[in-house]
Amino acid sequence: MAEPPRRVRELFLTGLAAAFLAAFTSLYVQVPGLYGRDGILPARRVLRLSGQSLWEQFRDFPTLLWLGPKLGLDTELGMELLCLLGVLCSFGALLLEPLRDSLVFAFLWVLYFSLYQVGQVFLYFQWDSLLLEAGFLAVLVAPLRLLSWGGPAWHPHDSITFWLVRWLLFRLMFASGVVKLTSRCPTWWGLTALTHHYETQCIPTPAAWFAHQLPVWFQKLSVVATYIIEIAVPVLFFAPIRRLRLFAFYSQVLLQVLIILTGNYNFFNMLTIVLAFSLLDEEHVGRSAGCSKRRNTRSWPPSLGSFLSMLLELSTYSLLLYWSIQYFGLEINWENRLLESQVDFTFHEFTTWLQAVTLPLVGLAFLSLSWEILAAMYRCACVRGCFWKLWATLQWVIFTTAAVGLFAISLVPFTYIESESHRKLWPGIHEAFGAVQRLQLVNSYGLFRRMTGVGGRPEVVLEGSYNGKNWTEIEFMYKPGNVSRAPPVVAPHQPRLDWQMWFAALGHHSSSPWFSSFVHRLLQGQEDVIRLVQVHESQYPFSGRPPVYIRAQLYKYWFTHSAEGSQSWWRRQWVQEFFPTVSLGDPVLENLLNQHGLKDTTPARRPLTTVLPQALRWLRQLCRPVPGPTILWSLYLVVATACLLRALRRRCRPGAPPTCPKGPRRGDPADRGGAEKNGHMRRREPQERAESQACSGPEPGGGGRHGTKRKK
Repeated sequence: MAEPPRRVRELFLTGLAAAFLAAFTSLYVQVPGLYGRDGILPARRVLRLSGQSLWEQFRDFPTLLWLGPKLGLDTELGMELLCLLGVLCSFGALLLEPLRDSLVFAFLWVLYFSLYQVGQVFLYFQWDSLLLEAGFLAVLVAPLRLLSWGGPAWHPHDSITFWLVRWLLFRLMFASGVVKLTSRCPTWWGLTALTHHYETQCIPTPAAWFAHQLPVWFQKLSVVATYIIEIAVPVLFFAPIRRLRLFAFYSQVLLQVLIILTGNYNFFNMLTIVLAFSLLDEEHVGRSAGCSKRRNTRSWPPSLGSFLSMLLELSTYSLLLYWSIQYFGLEINWENRLLESQVDFTFHEFTTWLQAVTLPLVGLAFLSLSWEILAAMYRCACVRGCFWKLWATLQWVIFTTAAVGLFAISLVPFTYIESESHRKLWPGIHEAFGAVQRLQLVNSYGLFRRMTGVGGRPEVVLEGSYNGKNWTEIEFMYKPGNVSRAPPVVAPHQPRLDWQMWFAALGHHSSSPWFSSFVHRLLQGQEDVIRLVQVHESQYPFSGRPPVYIRAQLYKYWFTHSAEGSQSWWRRQWVQEFFPTVSLGDPVLENLLNQHGLKDTTPARRPLTTVLPQALRWLRQLCRPVPGPTILWSLYLVVATACLLRALRRRCRPGAPPTCPKGPRRGDPADRGGAEKNGHMRRREPQERAESQACSGPEPGGGGRHGTKRKK
């Protein structure tokens, strides 16, 4: 029976805490400009009092912001408080192992969900939904340390709930690959999507410019590799052979690292890698940390099981290679020294295949979950003592029911990729999903469905003027503007206004109602909104006094080519006017604000009569001049420094063994229960714990079936 996922679980919880830290910190610095009383979309408009009781308000619109007035806070300060609490809890969970607790992650989920409820268009991204779903799973996966006072590090049912993380990763990757073909986007079908992607994505990095210069045959081959990693490889997530799962893990990590290098997608790629940790096992993680005994794999002749496992593994790799060559027409052109590729199947053939495999894939996932359930039941049966056996079985029943329930309702958004399979689901599953849909427990995914900007990257450029004749461009910190400025590196921070400017450029300004409010706030000279554009006043051309007139022009941008020898990163061409010239009181602007319900009277600011609002305003003034990426990376640097100092202190501790402790052989007394009691791992003595921590730090497992090696 496989070891319980102790170290792997700690990796997942640590990475998820880092993702929550990025999300809360990034949002905190943008709250005043996005949701403040004078922001683009004031959150107070969403939380209007209706005369209902507090319980009725929570029931109809669940968010902790309803408690703000009882603390003397308006909606803006309430959002700042929730962000700061999220930063504090995620920072603590990232730094301290005891805080990677089920209750802490439940609190983080409630905080982010409360913000999501009032976030409107600026929080409606797939990675926000992904973070909420992963955070809810962490509530089931994380141990209950705070209430158990350092009790068991794992339970027999832990592998069941941790399997749900793997299922989430499968749904994310498989759906993201499938929707590229079901969308009928000609660039994805023609394998030319990446020839446009690097320059048309929201906020490219400097490496994206270099990736854009790669030859077309290599870009097409990269699209083929993307299809394989996102559609074919995820099936291996449920493979019974660990080397196949490790192959799938490193394939996903490779894809996410390449995306991180070429695009600023905030915490999304980090979170995807964190989900991929569910593909690892204790042996691989322990070996990477230098604290796992190596298996004796050099025995000859190999056992029948090892031979069949190797044969199945080689067959899988061969099939992946064969299908890639057959369905994507891979052929080496020796004359031109390049690898040619093309899609050798039709849309009808793909949809027929998708209809044939969707429900069998659900069945494969259910078999994988059933194996984890049976393995956990076996661990419960091995618990010593009748009372503890019953207690472990009761927990197994509860968490198995929760896992099966979440798996069932997740089938509804997963089968959105194939309508026929969606209709075949049991009606009760649809009803259950509808009952919990607003809580964002399970979601549908599908990234990069269609490639935009095929004829050039559309970009909105704002211009301001004092006399209506001489116009000055308003430069943003992150999105493309000045053709001579290098693309920035801002991840895992997400400048949400810059992202929405990218979406606004894809259509008419009426499709983005917030844009009218944004122009209105710039004409008013609202400082919080201006800081979303430029943190430093010297970089904003109208820092002295706001412009009298503002207009917006639509351009098309392209990366320059290395053969041009230009000093610029971009070249651009004017297309048309995006937003007409307006000023304060202009009838056109007033009609747009009234039409979208954005014209209302700003309420008077609450007097600072209590300590909490004063502290929040003081902290805001302290952080105001610092850019979001600087604050975020400073927090990460503090965590890294603390971990480094902790490791150095353990290394310098007198009497620390230089090598990692080894566990007992199977059949030894420790393996038959000496280190395990009542279904959980026993708490080791201080000397044993010090010897183990000297090698690998605080071990999540706290002992287990592999005890510690005594120093001779």
